[in-house]
Amino acid sequence: MEPLTLQIREMVPTDYEALRTLWESSEGVGLSDADSPSGFEQFLKRNPRLSFVALDCDCLVGGVLCGHDGRRGYIHHLAVSLSHRRRGVARALVSRCLSGLSAEGIQKCHVFVFDENEAARVFWQAASWSARAELVMFSSPTG
Repeated sequence: MEPLTLQIREMVPTDYEALRTLWESSEGVGLSDADSPSGFEQFLKRNPRLSFVALDCDCLVGGVLCGHDGRRGYIHHLAVSLSHRRRGVARALVSRCLSGLSAEGIQKCHVFVFDENEAARVFWQAASWSARAELVMFSSPTG
């Protein structure tokens, strides 16, 4: 395995196409109309300095959206290319998110994982996150 020349930087709107390709190729990432280019840019504007990409030799190999509602942080669309998994990329991205949330006074962060996404469940549990079996999520369109 080649050594990584990993660089993590803040996500910017021009990362959208590469991220969209990564998300579409990553099992367990659910995309919706909210993940349009304009929705993506709006999310970054509302949550500055909290979302990150990982680059290896200038090639985007990972990314994570992170934001908060003033009380709790939320991580969305954590993905790492198959070629770079199990090398600490996801942990490094999550660490940057948690540091950013902490700097804004946010004391707890949540992530939503599809029940059938076993790889994600294993990752989050190995990272010492707690599954919340007592919660059920409900969703509704706003319009």
